[in-house]
Amino acid sequence: MGACEAGHSGTVRPPTPYDAPKSDVQALQTALAAEHAAVYGYGVLGARLRGTLRQTAAAVWDAHRVQRDRLISILSVRPVAAAPAYRLPVKATSARAAAQLAAALEDALVPAYVGLAGASSPDLRVLASGSAQNAMARAARWRMNAGAPAPSAAFPGLPSSALSPRPRPGE
Repeated sequence: MGACEAGHSGTVRPPTPYDAPKSDVQALQTALAAEHAAVYGYGVLGARLRGTLRQTAAAVWDAHRVQRDRLISILSVRPVAAAPAYRLPVKATSARAAAQLAAALEDALVPAYVGLAGASSPDLRVLASGSAQNAMARAARWRMNAGAPAPSAAFPGLPSSALSPRPRPGE
């Protein structure tokens, strides 16, 4: 697995509270930036894995490269460039740490796709919901491989206010 493509320097950020993008293009660019970081991170962590886990990481790396290319093909403007390197949230010094890094990379994708789920295009909403679901499922599997607990947030990427019950009419 390779390390990454070109651009400017970046940081893989943990999920942050949902902040609605101002446009579909901005939401696509945010998802693309997250995919760039995932491609880079899987290139780094693959070196610490062996056997089935390495094969899984390679397959997921390929899936993120395909998704990145798909997002680029959808954009009608110049796509955000990948950074030449990223500051990763977990140092992949062992197989366990590599699995923790993979979970963190997937976690970082969720809010990006949650932002895209509000797009005006039904096709983009379908892409976003499926991609967020896939990222959450992959994060859960990687956490299991790392022996790490499940995240505390039921819906990563959404603020707690979005999860509160809505008042009934007349209240």
